[in-house]
Amino acid sequence: FSRYQVEESVEHLLAPTHSLAKIERNLVDSLFPVNRSKHRLYSDLQTPGRYGRVIITSFRKANMLDQHHTDLILKLHSAVTRIQVQRPGFNYTFAHICILNNDKTCIVDDIVHVLEELKAARSSNRTNFAITYPITHLKDGREVYNGHQLGGVTVHSKDRVKSAEAIQLTYYLQAINSLNDMVAEKWESIFCDTVELFQKSNRKVKMYPFTSSSLKEDFQKTSRVSERYLITSLVLVVTLAILCCSMQDCVRSKPWLGLLGLLTVTLATLTAAGIINLTGGKYNSTFLGIPFVMLGHGLYGTFEMLSSWRKTREDQHVKERTAAVFADSMLSFSLTTAMYLVTFGIGASPFTNIEAARIFCCNSCIAIFFNYLYVLSFYGSSLVFTGYIENNYQHSIFCRKVPKPEVLQEKPAWYRFLLTAKFSEDTDDSEETNTYESHLLVWFLKRYYCDWITNTYVKPFVVLFYLVYISFALMGYLQVSEGSDLSNIVATATRTIEYTTAQQKYFSNYSPVIGFYIYESIEYWNTSVQEDVLEYTKGFVRISWFESYLNYLRKLNISTGLPKKNFTDMLRNSFLKTPQFAHFSEDIIFSKKYNNEVDVVASRMFLVAKTMETKREELYDLLETLRKLSLTSKVKFIVFNPSFVYMDRYASSVGAPLQNSCISALFLLFFSAFLVADSLINVWLTLTVASVEFGVIGFMTLWKVELDCISVLCLIYGINYTIDNCAPLLSTFVLGKEFTRTKWVKNALEVHGVAILQSYLCYIVGLIPLAAVPSNLTRTLFRCLFLIALVTFFHCFAILPVILTFLPPSKKKRKEKKNPENREEIECVEMVDMDSTRVVDQITTV
Repeated sequence: FSRYQVEESVEHLLAPTHSLAKIERNLVDSLFPVNRSKHRLYSDLQTPGRYGRVIITSFRKANMLDQHHTDLILKLHSAVTRIQVQRPGFNYTFAHICILNNDKTCIVDDIVHVLEELKAARSSNRTNFAITYPITHLKDGREVYNGHQLGGVTVHSKDRVKSAEAIQLTYYLQAINSLNDMVAEKWESIFCDTVELFQKSNRKVKMYPFTSSSLKEDFQKTSRVSERYLITSLVLVVTLAILCCSMQDCVRSKPWLGLLGLLTVTLATLTAAGIINLTGGKYNSTFLGIPFVMLGHGLYGTFEMLSSWRKTREDQHVKERTAAVFADSMLSFSLTTAMYLVTFGIGASPFTNIEAARIFCCNSCIAIFFNYLYVLSFYGSSLVFTGYIENNYQHSIFCRKVPKPEVLQEKPAWYRFLLTAKFSEDTDDSEETNTYESHLLVWFLKRYYCDWITNTYVKPFVVLFYLVYISFALMGYLQVSEGSDLSNIVATATRTIEYTTAQQKYFSNYSPVIGFYIYESIEYWNTSVQEDVLEYTKGFVRISWFESYLNYLRKLNISTGLPKKNFTDMLRNSFLKTPQFAHFSEDIIFSKKYNNEVDVVASRMFLVAKTMETKREELYDLLETLRKLSLTSKVKFIVFNPSFVYMDRYASSVGAPLQNSCISALFLLFFSAFLVADSLINVWLTLTVASVEFGVIGFMTLWKVELDCISVLCLIYGINYTIDNCAPLLSTFVLGKEFTRTKWVKNALEVHGVAILQSYLCYIVGLIPLAAVPSNLTRTLFRCLFLIALVTFFHCFAILPVILTFLPPSKKKRKEKKNPENREEIECVEMVDMDSTRVVDQITTV
């Protein structure tokens, strides 16, 4: 932990590693560097860079274009431009770090110029100034796009703006070197403080600041706001683990084993974290799910060992009892651990395209491996020590020798209560009483639950309930949606959530500005080529130099069929000398050949799609449509927006770890079918896992959880959690011979039900505080893990016990032929020497 580091790059974690959008961004950067991008379009840069944004709106849905709010917004703009970042020897202002225009002035949003002209028109009592939406005209003749700067717009006829409920301002910053980037980051922090201070002095408006660092800060904020909830969770789990292992019998009670089991899981998790830090790994908020992965697997393994200890004979030596425990429980624990390592190992492989999912699976693999070693060594030795304490009739907590019942009768009542124990000498040899039956959970399962769940009248209701479960799961499964919205992974009370909510509410009429980049030298002077290019942009709001160029040529009555040399010369001279086209000059890359002929190497324009407020998926459909179009078009072009890096192939990337883990799990189950005693175990296990995963996906969708990185990791864990809990039950039932199905269902529940119930109670109690954490990431984590635990518990204690009573395998009674003439009688005599070593002598009479 001395090398503890926090991952700073959210894109590195959550954007697909092998993304076509990243390649496209590199191509765009090489053609149109950011420091030469002087466009006045919102969100038109090919990299987010450094920036500060603020949405200004009113609590009463007032018109933000009236005189009072216009003056207020311009006053805020003035305060922002005066922000100073103090560095040794120099104070940086916005003018020092902003992106500069051709005239060496800072680029600001065109809405600022619109508001300044609106204020000037009001001061001079001019009424002919009108703002149109989404494109308006400035007094210098320029057409500017305000679709992302005016929100909640109400228009008159001819797109004239009547009112606007929100206005958005953006301030782009340079980050060309480390010093500049450091100053820009500090400026962003002061920018948020300035906006919040301005908000306090103007209570009638609401401001939502947002910077390029907000997402990173809010993503890591989840870890900070979760600390006290995780401590509460740890205290609750420790308390319940101790209680679950306790009994009234002070000798056979094992409270220390409950605490030591949790300590084993904790040690494994800390070991994995230390190894990740030593190897250069960095912490991120998704690691909050790893303790819960370990809790479900590790505690069940320790409780299963404790359950096996209860089945051993008390008159056996500690070594023999320990050997019986390891023989009974460690085989299944080894197999489930192997399943964890395979499924999470596949998730940690290069096949996983999301870095956050890959390092989560890698960390989980290391923790699970060390947990297995610690259970074998640390917890196993702890079981041996408590075994010696029990065999010596010492108190399970204070380790004091428990006196005989006749001695206890002379003590006070409270003393007798604390030292209540049952001695082997008190049990009649004719009674086959298990001394551990006084354990509350053992007593509940054996005396009540097993008989109730296998009752003939209960079974139809369980089957009916399962059909209802499948129906609702199917309804949710058909509505599964992909969640690539980055606000789903940050804390709730943050700038990212507030800004995103306001942005969706007021500025979702138009998609982000999409760059349309032509990266080949085509015949721009050819009329057919021009028509081809404009055909590809059909259906969008076009903001392009192509349209301006065509309109300009029509005004000059110049034919578009000019020769190449005349065309390029005219184009170059027009864009460089005509003021109204000056800002289009950087959208074309000219190259000069040896014969002084100018050629157009690449060009770009910007498209804005019309979208619906409630259909964010339209942007994903738009990306796929444009991608397919770029593959079939006659012109070589690419489309790009910074948000495409997160959306590109997200569905296939986020689902790949789950798909690969499912395939590996099925392969392992199929392969192990040839090794186990009965292949029906794996058949039932596969069906159970499929039923649980299907239900969890369906119900998490109904609970408004989308399929994103966090939920997919939980689903991978759900495969293993189901196998953890259901495999021992199924194995005990399938391998059972003689008697009836109902008898073996009861036997399986009695043998393994206590361990399942103990781990489930501890797991649920540990999850409950997670529900109160004010973070979308932990909300998704809690809902998915809670559904996995609940559905698995439902299958273990209701579905499987009922279905197995009337479905294969059958339990036919094998009646052996008894011949009274040929009967073998065996008499066993045990002789015990002084050092407790048992010598067995068999006397056989035929």
